[in-house]
Amino acid sequence: MQLSQYNVKLSRINHIFISHLHGDHFFGLMGLISTMHLFGRTKDLFLYGPAGLAEVILATLKASLSYLNFKIAFTPLEGREQALLYENDLLTVHTIPLTHGIDCYGFLFREKPGPRKINKEKLPEDFSVKNMARLKKGLDILDEQGAVLYKNEELTLPPKKAFSYAYCSDTAYDESIVPLIRDVDLLYHEATFASDMEERARETFHSTARQAASIAKMANVSQLLLGHYSVRYKDLQPLLDEAREIFPNTRLAIEGDVFTLEQ
Repeated sequence: MQLSQYNVKLSRINHIFISHLHGDHFFGLMGLISTMHLFGRTKDLFLYGPAGLAEVILATLKASLSYLNFKIAFTPLEGREQALLYENDLLTVHTIPLTHGIDCYGFLFREKPGPRKINKEKLPEDFSVKNMARLKKGLDILDEQGAVLYKNEELTLPPKKAFSYAYCSDTAYDESIVPLIRDVDLLYHEATFASDMEERARETFHSTARQAASIAKMANVSQLLLGHYSVRYKDLQPLLDEAREIFPNTRLAIEGDVFTLEQ
């Protein structure tokens, strides 16, 4: 329903990352998978989550005598070391082991640096297609003897900035994640409670807004998004205020809002 509300096409979703097996983080998955089936999906769907997720999906399909038109390729998350989950030409996705009541993982998305852009104003006349291809690959232009005629940076412009995003869902305050998320452009970190509920946060393996801001400051991230608020907070401003005392570039993650990162 939410994907439909925000005009996200189901056919564009090929990889789904599930942090942990508390209901608010995965109960909707089976409905999504069923809808994909009803819409005629045939291409593979790649799921990443704690090992028990596969059992839930299989049990649901078995109990409902259901089958799917497409294959689910499942990668279980396990261990306390950061692991590479996925990589293509554009980005990598690594796990961020978190501290919660059950196995729980965040996810670190890093864009790969793109190719340098050709500066057409700098190109010599009659520049060959072969040499254009070399520039796009980041290579220098050589003469027949192998000597450098043009350095790549002389004829190209820097690529667009490669962005990074760390998603840290349910977790207790844990400084061990700081090296894993250092210098990311955008950090989403749960902030279930205000600082006056720190003991409750510790008991439930959650964080306060102030603790989330402390992690952001230690990791030298560019921007912090708070989320996963307790329903007790009808007004979220106090959470934002206490986080900004430590890390000023903090915003509230509100469903439907769009955040644009600066180049």
